[in-house]
Amino acid sequence: MNRILAVALPILILVFLGIGGYLTLDALAPEPEKADEAPPGLSVFAEAVTQRDLKLRVEAQGEVRPKREIVLAPQIAGRISYVSPDFIAGGFIRSGQVLVRLEAADYELGVVRARSGVASAEQRLARERAEADIARQDLEELGITDASPLAMRAPQLAEAQAALDSARAQLADAELALSRTAIVAPFSGRVRERSADLGQYVPPGQMLGTIFDTDVVEVALPMDDAEMGRLGLPFAFAATAEQPGPSVLFSANVGGERRQWIGEVKRTAASVNAQTRLINVIAELDDPFGEGADNGVPMAPGLFVDAEVEGSLIEDVFVAPRAALRGVDTIYIGDPEAGTLAIRNVDVVFTDQEGAYIASGVAEGELAVVSPIQAAFEGMSIKVIERRPNGELITHEPIRDGGNAESESNLADASSSEDEGVIQ
Repeated sequence: MNRILAVALPILILVFLGIGGYLTLDALAPEPEKADEAPPGLSVFAEAVTQRDLKLRVEAQGEVRPKREIVLAPQIAGRISYVSPDFIAGGFIRSGQVLVRLEAADYELGVVRARSGVASAEQRLARERAEADIARQDLEELGITDASPLAMRAPQLAEAQAALDSARAQLADAELALSRTAIVAPFSGRVRERSADLGQYVPPGQMLGTIFDTDVVEVALPMDDAEMGRLGLPFAFAATAEQPGPSVLFSANVGGERRQWIGEVKRTAASVNAQTRLINVIAELDDPFGEGADNGVPMAPGLFVDAEVEGSLIEDVFVAPRAALRGVDTIYIGDPEAGTLAIRNVDVVFTDQEGAYIASGVAEGELAVVSPIQAAFEGMSIKVIERRPNGELITHEPIRDGGNAESESNLADASSSEDEGVIQ
């Protein structure tokens, strides 16, 4: 027994001293300081939501084509004896200008023969009239009042009159054929191509070339139903003086420079394209080679142009940066004072490169977050860095226990901040 106590007693004393020392150190240790500030939130860029009227527009593309273009062809046969120096590919022509002339000798002889026939018919008619007058006098002298038409030479007189009318018609036909040896331009314009030349024999209807009118050019712009709605155009639209069409800004690269022309929507196509389910909106530009040109550069046929068509006006819409739109209808709003993130569902009316136009869901002056955020959630802790329109950056410090709401600093120019995303 004494031996057991001799072994256990030192062990108990050591355990007691260890426990007592631990309790003493724990009682004398200072209490840890508690942090008064919450951990910093994610720094994000944001831009203010503005409010203004929105003029909707629709962008489309199309090929320029002349409103009037014809194939030049003769109505009679003959050998080409003259070709106008302006009747070349790219040449400018005037209304009424002789472009091609055929050899006229044969047709001039035809006119001479027809005139001879007219003279003979006139002589015959005059003779028949004289004989009819003699026959009438003879019958009156004989006292015959019921003579037959044949005795009065009425049929012979009618035949002579018909022969004269036929001869005159043949003369008109010969003169018409002679006039058709000169092929003239029906309108002022330009020559697209020429396919006949001096000395060539051409039958009626053979293609001599293609010309088009330069007074008006048009562009067919394919659009869907939603785009037609933004323009406020019905399917059966035709511009009038009381209801003009929307204005159209055409643009294309010509000669290494961006050129622009201003036209107008004149009508819509008669039907919907069965393959694409789109309808063509026809826009026109007046005098593309004159007053309608851009510093002398015309909107020539065959040119492929971009078109921006002005649509209807929507008043008092909210405008947020395009980068602030998440998906189809979601925007993140930063609360600079609370330092939290709000997720909003908005009614988006229209979007373009300048911004997202919203009918409801946000308010003017709210800060729309443009920085990418992964796994965002409602109430997420953030620090808002506002980017002003002049490029100035304003860092908003969240209000903590009555602290300052905002700290201003010109962190960087707008150009340098564009490359930054999220500041950790």
